[in-house]
Amino acid sequence: MSKPLAHASIVARRSSERGYAEHGGWLKTFHTFSFANYYDHKFNQFGSLRVLNEDRVAARNGFPTHPHRDAEIFSYILSGELTHRDSMIKKGAEGAQGKQFYRMKRGDVQFTTGGTGIAHSEQNESNKPVHFLQIWALPWKYGLKPNYHTRTFDEAAKRQGFVHILSPLAAGPDATAAEEEAAVPKIPETIPIHADFVMGAGIIEPEKTFQWTVGAGDAVTQKKKRNVYIHLPMTKGGKAKIRLDFRDNAVLEEGDGAFITGVNAGDVLSVESVGEAEAEVVVLDSN
Repeated sequence: MSKPLAHASIVARRSSERGYAEHGGWLKTFHTFSFANYYDHKFNQFGSLRVLNEDRVAARNGFPTHPHRDAEIFSYILSGELTHRDSMIKKGAEGAQGKQFYRMKRGDVQFTTGGTGIAHSEQNESNKPVHFLQIWALPWKYGLKPNYHTRTFDEAAKRQGFVHILSPLAAGPDATAAEEEAAVPKIPETIPIHADFVMGAGIIEPEKTFQWTVGAGDAVTQKKKRNVYIHLPMTKGGKAKIRLDFRDNAVLEEGDGAFITGVNAGDVLSVESVGEAEAEVVVLDSN
């Protein structure tokens, strides 16, 4: 078992303090950082982490085709279904699931490199609501070639420990066109991101403790002064709760998050489930 990180600073971001909006009865969304009509100068970004929205979209509704550029954007599905479509793909003519069409379910992560510009839609085409996290990171360079990746991450593995979801493109900021096309991540079996950034997720049963190794060891370039954000989604009706680094003043309830600074690659952060229900925890580890 790891020891407390005496050199780490942990500051909670309470759910009740997040931005909140409802749109037309079809979208309910919480914003950890300034987004759309919500602005707070204290919460614009954290390292390269720029957006963390917790969204619920009603059945047969969603985000119509819209553009993005120069951002790394990913969706983590908590429950329900979310259908991603490229602007070129029409409903009913999509064929097999692939980079331009994907109907995501729980366990899926869909990733978009906005780069020089891309247009897509995200629709809930099912008869039940969908609950997901939408997360944006700032890329290490502008003008990248737009691209998509989608991958399913095993539920059972998340119950054994933190599973790596994203890791930096192995070839780095100076990747050639061929290396971009190969899309090899630093950590095998993850989605490559154009940032010094690692994402992980785990499902922790009550009274169990998982450990997160900052920077996934040597997966990142910036070793000192990492910025780690921990988020506990609202999935168990308020029954999930976690404690960070064995600190009684660092207990998070559903919807809460925490800014962790002063940590370095290789530091081991303990996350303990102290609620009545299992806690699904998302870790965003940034330069």
